[in-house]
Amino acid sequence: MQHVEVGPDGARTGYVEIPGDGTPFVLLHGLGAASAPYYAATVASPALAGRHAFLVDLLGFGTSDRPLAFGYSLAEQADAVARALDALGLAAVDLVAHSMSGGIAVILADRRPDLVARLVLVEPSLRPTPRPGVDGLTEDEFVRTGFTRRLEAAGPQWAATMRLADPVAQYRAERALGDMPVLDDVLYGLPMPVHVIEGGLSGWLAGDEALAGAGIGVTVVPETTHVLMLEAPAAFAAAVADALPLP
Repeated sequence: MQHVEVGPDGARTGYVEIPGDGTPFVLLHGLGAASAPYYAATVASPALAGRHAFLVDLLGFGTSDRPLAFGYSLAEQADAVARALDALGLAAVDLVAHSMSGGIAVILADRRPDLVARLVLVEPSLRPTPRPGVDGLTEDEFVRTGFTRRLEAAGPQWAATMRLADPVAQYRAERALGDMPVLDDVLYGLPMPVHVIEGGLSGWLAGDEALAGAGIGVTVVPETTHVLMLEAPAAFAAAVADALPLP
């Protein structure tokens, strides 16, 4: 595991680099997750083996620092990822982003199109959603008791990485998802190729004809739900490889 400084106050983002060939692709995890546990099987799959990859943890999650002065909104995370890519000397990467990071990636691609050559969104968060895990709780209440209840309700798979999250980061990120702007128009206006991957059982963006109208391809991985990279890693890796073919 390596780290790169992104601020504030010298805060560092953790990442794993997989040496390889071709355009580097950067993978971002969702809420309460971490990139290495979620994407290890993806980058090791024959469909993507040998390609240059960076598995990046968002501030507040996984192996990254937990700056208290950070707000953990999607826009702030997008700026932090941009600083990480700049510090690593990366530009025009292929960006793969799951769930909450889907919204982060859309903001990043809109603000810094020089950093993103192609974008793959995996069940992306594009619109505000109810957050029952934090509704009615202050930040202090969530830190004292709510985070423990959130872990208990998450189930063993999600809790395995959520327990690494900073409770303040988890709270602020969930609040941000509840208050986020609608990103549909931003997504449709992006200048780079965009592809969406979703689980066949989740119905995440089912019936969203606007995606096709905007020229955005959609791949459905059968018999999977929201965490399709864990449920069907080979099929998920194949979908990513199809969306990001080598030149």
